[in-house]
Amino acid sequence: MRRIVSACLLQTMRFDTYNDANPEADLQAYCSKLERGGTRYMIEEKKTEPDGAIVIKIRKQYNSYPADGYINE
Repeated sequence: MRRIVSACLLQTMRFDTYNDANPEADLQAYCSKLERGGTRYMIEEKKTEPDGAIVIKIRKQYNSYPADGYINE
C-alpha cells in the first residue's frame, strides 16, 4: 500500500503589466488568496523584469497534503 507523506509544487509565475495591470498588486492578491485558502507557500525568488513585470519562483502546498520538508515557516 502507498500513501503520500508530503507534497508540494514548485512553480515559476509571471505577473505582467499588460493593460496597465499592477504586477505588485496582482502578486499581493494572489498571496492573499493562498492565505485565505490555508495553503502554505514560500516565495523562493522574486525579481522585477525591465518591463516592470514580476517573476517569482514559489513553492506551495499541493492540495491538503502536508508540505513537511519542503516549506519552512
